[in-house]
Amino acid sequence: MDILSSRQDKIMTLAGRNGRVDVDDLSTAFDVSPQTIRKDLNILCDKQLLQRVHGGAIVGSGIENVSYEARRLLAPESKKAIGRMAATLIPDNSSLLINIGTTTEQVAHALKDHRGLLAITNNVNAVAIMKNFPGIELIIAGGQVRRSDGGIIGVAAVDFINQFKVDYAVIGVSAIDEDGSLLDYDFREVRVAQAIIENARHVILVADTMKLERNAPIRIGHISQIDTIVTNGELPQNLQASCKEHGVDTIIIDE
Repeated sequence: MDILSSRQDKIMTLAGRNGRVDVDDLSTAFDVSPQTIRKDLNILCDKQLLQRVHGGAIVGSGIENVSYEARRLLAPESKKAIGRMAATLIPDNSSLLINIGTTTEQVAHALKDHRGLLAITNNVNAVAIMKNFPGIELIIAGGQVRRSDGGIIGVAAVDFINQFKVDYAVIGVSAIDEDGSLLDYDFREVRVAQAIIENARHVILVADTMKLERNAPIRIGHISQIDTIVTNGELPQNLQASCKEHGVDTIIIDE
């Protein structure tokens, strides 16, 4: 997939922050013609990053998942910063589980200098990232490989994960509901994520604020099952209250 232009990347940042963008506002902000902005929006919609509406575009919020390659282009700098912060929470000489996701992949990148780490994952992309890190002993789950994103899913992966009890888990989700529900699209992936949560002593959720604007049909669990959430913006008040009630530590990165 082609890399976004600098302007398109900034448009995506604005869309993620506000939920939608308007042609006229963008034309003024970037000092370009409305026609140029419409072309940008059309490109972003073709990549399934945004959905066109009258006068602008919105972040997709329906039950249709955005393609994995497209998700890699969503808020990339925020995901990198979240990944770096999450990696600082994982000490050397510990064990962890990492699930599927473009943000969890950024955590994998940031673990490069860790030592004495045992990492277990159902994410083929995370394996490709960490396989040459000298301080990490790497174990990959067995099971069906989902072609769309390199995730290892299904009953065999769940059974494999259930063999472990690790110090930390790093998980990503597709959406976070205002009631604190953690959501995803594929029940086979959800079962693996649930097993990862159940078999970790400390669960770290990595999620940019776009996850608060989206919806997904399958429930992984609840924010109360998380120990730490690392994100890039303030959570809605009701979600903040839920985190406080259940003792969930919230870390907001500086971008």
